[in-house]
Amino acid sequence: MKALSFGRSAAVAVIAAGALALSACGSDNATGTSPSAGGSAASSNLTGTLTGTGSSAQGAAIDAWKSGFTAANPKVNVQYSPDGSGAGRKAFLSGATQFAGSDAAMKPEEISQSKTLCGPDGAIDLPVYISPIAVTFKLSGVKELNLAPDTIAKMFRGQITTWNDPAIAADNPGVTLPATKITPVHRSDDSGTTQNFTDYLAKAAPSVWKDKGAQTWPSSLPGENAKGTSGVVKTVTATEGALAYADDSAVGGDLGVAKVKVGSSWVKLSADAAAKAVELSKPAAGRAANDLALDLNRTPTDPSAYPIVLVSYHVVCTTYKDQATADLVKGWEKYVLSDEGQKAAAGSAKSAPLSSSLAQKALAAVEAIKVKS
Repeated sequence: MKALSFGRSAAVAVIAAGALALSACGSDNATGTSPSAGGSAASSNLTGTLTGTGSSAQGAAIDAWKSGFTAANPKVNVQYSPDGSGAGRKAFLSGATQFAGSDAAMKPEEISQSKTLCGPDGAIDLPVYISPIAVTFKLSGVKELNLAPDTIAKMFRGQITTWNDPAIAADNPGVTLPATKITPVHRSDDSGTTQNFTDYLAKAAPSVWKDKGAQTWPSSLPGENAKGTSGVVKTVTATEGALAYADDSAVGGDLGVAKVKVGSSWVKLSADAAAKAVELSKPAAGRAANDLALDLNRTPTDPSAYPIVLVSYHVVCTTYKDQATADLVKGWEKYVLSDEGQKAAAGSAKSAPLSSSLAQKALAAVEAIKVKS
């Protein structure tokens, strides 16, 4: 299967006018025309409330999207609760929200479950956000370190317990490393960021990380836990010697960030390097035509690729109960996928905009959303 082609631009149209109201999945209190490109606040007919929950990594991007979308559609209210990817998908599948934000694609059993809510074609994963996951730490006087995959895995497993361990020192000549205890910090909730990070460890450090990639952290491992991206970053910031994984958008300047080893090179975290890793990835196997889940390449040899990356999705129905709901969901996703929406997310969350190729595929999937007959 050919790798997908990704770049920095997303030449897609901005959201415009659409149909009327929505209060929950299945709202049927208004009628109107379908959304089309080229609208403005003056011409928008959209009104009502759009509700989503899920990925906390998407938090900064969601805020930027809400601002831009509601400016163009002033009668629309967007509500989003960053409760974690697993909680988001669960709420969506229960019918409590119109979309979910998720840093991991739906599981096969969730796709099957979604057919009850979304009709025979079920729900689909739309990629909306590309971001590197930082390996971040709090160590006085140290802002950047080189950390190889095996070293990272051993630190999180409690096999390397102090910052001056010979394995860390060997890859960081000239850096004064204290004997401070390493305190690993991980997510306590069901997390797509955890899924992506442990998937990286399982594939890049298989001799050390024997667990499979999963959305829940292995309970047997040492360390502290915290809920959500913000909780993890808060804990690391307050703990000397702490080590964690977190979406780059949430990592402040007081924390250190590791370069990771790719081949024989040390790769610095950046949006461009994250986008390159996605470019080297492939579509996930066994998915429906409009489901754009990706199988991410965790072991690239290209030194411009940063492999600890997440592609965050919006999970939406292929079929909604009424035209009002379908139109509002389509309008929102068109804005998110537009060049304007992707630039807003990049400015707010340091994410990498979707490529034109991937954005166009996602837009086609949005256009195919329909109403139950």
